Amino acid sequence: MYGLGKVETLSGAAGGVRFIPGHLPEDDQSFLEELAARLTAPERILPGGMLYTTDLLCQPNIVMRLGEIFMGRLKELAPDCIMTVETSGIPLAMAVARAFNVPLVIARHTSDITEGSTVNINYVSGSTKSIQTMAMPKRALQPNSRVLIVDDVMKGGGTAKGMVALAHEVGAQVVGKAFLMDTAEPARKLVDDYIAFFTLHHADEESQTVKVELSQN
Repeated sequence: MYGLGKVETLSGAAGGVRFIPGHLPEDDQSFLEELAARLTAPERILPGGMLYTTDLLCQPNIVMRLGEIFMGRLKELAPDCIMTVETSGIPLAMAVARAFNVPLVIARHTSDITEGSTVNINYVSGSTKSIQTMAMPKRALQPNSRVLIVDDVMKGGGTAKGMVALAHEVGAQVVGKAFLMDTAEPARKLVDDYIAFFTLHHADEESQTVKVELSQN
């Protein structure tokens, strides 16, 4: 009635009642439309035709709402954990993990001695075509875990493909890939079967114009 979510009853000895946060579809649509308008501000343009989004993703009310929308749209995937790569996508991935109430796994570009033994892979960046490294603690993912990959921006798809390879390296199953925003170019990505809330068509420094639209996928 209030558009705040729903209550589910779980049967069995370990069952009970749980509250799943959510909002009315029309309210979610209005929220995303307002966010798309904020993303078109010329002062957000960065060198290379990208947009500054860190301020939005570091506002709890915005990022938590995004996490709940992701969960509402992807709940049928039933992930065991959320996976992202350092650093800018961490707030969004944490919000999605909170909404699903599952752990967050963070892949890094360099291994950390405090994380113990790691799994390392080399991958090709989809935009720069350079070879990069990604590492993850071996104990972070269990074999056969259902993994949902979440990140803030996907341009060529190289980083996302690297996370998929890293998850497969430990025997986990990637059940979905979700991004706040993808870019119109390059049109051919290195990954498919993903969702994104927004598509960045252009961010032109010379004309100071930005075109961001709600994605259709």
